[in-house]
Amino acid sequence: MSERIAVVEEIMGANDRLAAQNRKRLDEAGVLAINIMASPGAGKTSLIERTVRELAKDLEIAVVDGDVATGIDAERAARAGAHAVQINTGGECHLDAVMMQSAFDQIDLNQIDLVIIENVGNLICPAGFKLGAHKNVLIASIPEGDDKPYKYPAMYRGVDALVINKIDLRPYVQFDMDYFKHGVATLNPGLQSFPVSCQTGDGLLAWYTWLRTLIG
Repeated sequence: MSERIAVVEEIMGANDRLAAQNRKRLDEAGVLAINIMASPGAGKTSLIERTVRELAKDLEIAVVDGDVATGIDAERAARAGAHAVQINTGGECHLDAVMMQSAFDQIDLNQIDLVIIENVGNLICPAGFKLGAHKNVLIASIPEGDDKPYKYPAMYRGVDALVINKIDLRPYVQFDMDYFKHGVATLNPGLQSFPVSCQTGDGLLAWYTWLRTLIG
């Protein structure tokens, strides 16, 4: 058992070292990178599409899409106006620093202001692997239910911002916002949150403003 733990620690340590190199590469190019994580269907791609359409008016944006297979999400990002790179993980349930290094090799970072990383849809694996991004963002959606902070604490504990998507569905879905927020606050006090609807556009202005402030 101890040997197995040592191997895991070595793998994670190697990933963290490469993530630090990725961060240095971004910093030297003056690029902000955000890592967006969520379960399948929470609205990662929809949020990214709307964000690209809004911010690409005056910023150069690259999107790195991680998925088990297909290039559907990258195609959507490209149509929205981003330089898009697709990473097919071949079955892996998360992106890692090695994959991000490969993606950055396909982007002229000196011509980019913002890199948006769409991680693989999963509420467990992505939480454990650093990529080099400056901010980790989690999308939670109303139809998923209000118990997710309690069931997936590692994901909620390790993020810098929370987008609560599909708020337009609250009248039709049983979702106790106070219960949800209590779970979030217990794990991550003071977490920056953005209630939004990618369908109606409600709340997105605050999200755009936050990103613009980070970019400077």
